[in-house]
Formats: sequence, structure tokens, C-alpha cells
Amino acid sequence: MNTDAAISIAITTGEPAGVGPELTAVALKEARTRWPSARFTVLGDRDLMIQRGLSPDDGIDIGHVPLAVPVEAGKLNAANGRYVLDLLDAAIDGAKLGRFDAIVTAPLQKSTINDAGVPFTGHTEYLAERTDTARVVMMLAGSGEKPLRVALATTHLPLKDVSAALSIDGLVETLSIIDHDLRAHFGLAKPRILVTGLNPHAGENGYLGREEIDVITPALERARALGIDAPGPYPADTLFQPRYLKDADCVLAMFHDQGLPVLKYATFGEGINVTLGLPIIRTSVDHGTALDLAGTGRADAGSMIAAIDAAVTMARHKRGTSAASEPV
Repeated sequence: MNTDAAISIAITTGEPAGVGPELTAVALKEARTRWPSARFTVLGDRDLMIQRGLSPDDGIDIGHVPLAVPVEAGKLNAANGRYVLDLLDAAIDGAKLGRFDAIVTAPLQKSTINDAGVPFTGHTEYLAERTDTARVVMMLAGSGEKPLRVALATTHLPLKDVSAALSIDGLVETLSIIDHDLRAHFGLAKPRILVTGLNPHAGENGYLGREEIDVITPALERARALGIDAPGPYPADTLFQPRYLKDADCVLAMFHDQGLPVLKYATFGEGINVTLGLPIIRTSVDHGTALDLAGTGRADAGSMIAAIDAAVTMARHKRGTSAASEPV
């Protein structure tokens, strides 16, 4: 792709009955001011997007994907489950072909897609499958000069399956992906990644579980031998304190609800979700479809704005442009 060309961002508008379409419309008004040279393509039903506030005179490209059936704000309809994946497929295909430098995804409703007869676990897993990526890493991040970032060793698994899903090789690969992408897409010269244990008190020397001894510690030793700065394992209940986090670029938590409640408490409404390890750049909001707010105009677009900012910034880092760290 021509390094002198404008950064091109695709935005999937997600569940049509949720807040995704209107948040996209609101966020783009801000994004066009912050990133005047970037090109934005909204993927969604044209009439729906105009209804939810996107003006056809705003200079935004609308990649029209028609709804299967008309939609009412706040009312899920499984008939539109496939529509949501069509939006995502269009963004992924465009990114793989080089038409988009990054994709930003609005929230979708997993249950509606499954009710449409399509087995679906989540954005992260679907992106991995569609890009033939063996391992991806979910990372959520706040904003600011020193943002809190939390990545996950496992994602959407029942708690009873987490221990069996952890392996030395898997953790080393996960840490390698985090280290690589923090360097390549975030401009960090030597990322420091703090790693939690799995069990209370990080296993307390095996008394509360042996995963730290048998899996996590050997993985960290191997990762450090590869040049990755990854100390741990630390007890998760005490790690998330400013005195520990001040020198950290990311925390790797072992499972979804170990790390994300802390991050979302600290950053909710302004945080983002980033999928690391993909051949394409993908960011997203840190919240769900908020059906009760859809169509009311009361939904906060802060997370969508932050996701767009991150997508443009990451794309600029990847492309190697000099103005990679701050909006225009």
C-alpha cells in the first residue's frame, strides 16, 4: 500500500438494533475533525445509518449492506443475524486486500447471530478464523499518556476450562504476540508485560494450585530468554495498583473476568478493545449493544471515538509515518 496515501478505516456498525449505528454517526463527526486526512468507510444499511444520524452530506463513504428485515431500535431480530457478519466479512476482506488500513467494530449481539443458526463465540475468535490466524490475543486499553492495558491468556471460556487451556507454549506465544504488537503498532521500544497468576495469591507456593509452578513460571522463564520483559506471576488481587503499574506497558491476565473488571472499572466508556496477532489492525469499543439506549440519543460515543483514534494511530505506526502518536 502506498505509504503516502491517506489512512483508510472501515467501521462495522454492528447489531442494527443496538447503539452501534448511532455511535458511529456521532463518533465520525469528531473523528473527521481529529483526523482530517483519514478516509472513513461505514459498513451498514444506508437507510438505517441516515435514520440514526449519519448525514449523506458528511463526506463519509457508506459501504451499503442491506438489512434482511427492517429493524426497530432496541428490538433484536434473528433475521438480521447474518447481516451483522456480512458487515464484518466486508471489513475483513477489504483489509486483507489492502483497501483498509484498519477496521473498527461496533458491538454485536452474540445471541442473535447464534439464533440465526450461525455458531458464534465472539469478534476475537471470528477474526482469527477468517484471517487463518492460529493464535490471537484480546487486549483492552484505556486512554491517556500512560494507559492501562490488559491482555488475556484465554478469552471466552467457561471458568472450569481455563486451567486446561493454559500451556507453556501457548503462554510464550501469547507473550511474543503482545511484545511484537506493542512494538509494531504502539511504538514501544521495549514493552514491560506484568503477568498474573491463575490462582488466589498466585498459588501460594502450590498450596492453592500448581499452575503457577508447572505452567506459568516456566513460560515466563522461556519468554525472558527470548528477550521479552515479562515478570511474574503476581497475585491478581494486588497487582492492579499504581505503584506496580507505573512502569508497566501491559498486564497479561489468565482469564477474562480476572483482568477486565479492573480495567473496565477504571476506563469504562473511554476504553477500547484491540485484537493482537492478526495480519490486520482491529479495534473496538469496550461495551455491548446497550439495547435500552438504542435510538434515544443518550449513548456515550467516547469509546467509539477512542477506538477510531487508536485504529488511525496504530495504522500510522504500522505504515511508519512520522505523525504516528498524536491526532492532527
